Amino acid sequence: MKTSYGKAVHAERLKLRRSPVWLAFIALPIISAFFGTCNYVLNIEILKKEWFSLWTQHSLFLCYFFMPALIGTYCSYLWRLEHTRHNWNSFLTSPLPLWALYFGKLTQAVCMTVLGNAWIFFLYYICGKIAGLASPFPKEAMSWFFFGTVGAVAICCVQLFFSLIIRSFAIPIGIAMAGGIFGLLITNKGWGLRYPYSLYSVGMRANNPNLEIDMSAHLVNSLTYFFLFTALSILWLRKHEISAN
Repeated sequence: MKTSYGKAVHAERLKLRRSPVWLAFIALPIISAFFGTCNYVLNIEILKKEWFSLWTQHSLFLCYFFMPALIGTYCSYLWRLEHTRHNWNSFLTSPLPLWALYFGKLTQAVCMTVLGNAWIFFLYYICGKIAGLASPFPKEAMSWFFFGTVGAVAICCVQLFFSLIIRSFAIPIGIAMAGGIFGLLITNKGWGLRYPYSLYSVGMRANNPNLEIDMSAHLVNSLTYFFLFTALSILWLRKHEISAN
């Protein structure tokens, strides 16, 4: 017998079964990997650190521009049905608890983000082999993947909140894009671990594979954004549930 959480996750999967949004998670990393690999091959005399050099070309635009926008798009799509017509009343008067409804959407966002990140690293490996890299695949990539994914979950929570309270589909996506671009400036100032949209790029060591980060601070700050924006989202839903009833 399914729990409330299981039912909420299942309902969200049914809503997204024919969604075209997941195609962006496939297409954009391919585009980024293609141009990054081409740039690496054309400048191989300068970029001499093989896998690390290839990663600098793969990760810069992907981590600061594409991935935040992709997460923003997916989170907006998750709330799109509720913002259409009078579906809010149906959603808020559902027999499932609000926390389950929210975590059903968060689970979908996190799953798509994790799969998207796995796809990025698969492309990175394949492109390295195509580029003729003979050295072993860097063991540091496991750390990049883990901390990048943790940071991406924090962005999911932030974007789900904005997509929840803003009825527009496009505005939260614009916030995500601006957040990612501004994150480049924040990271260059050395404040990347404090800013939610930089946690992904810092965790992925975007454009700097040798970057040493405070792993404890990264985890604590990511969890802080997770709990903060999850609480804000559920409180917002609870307030509007009272109005709906």
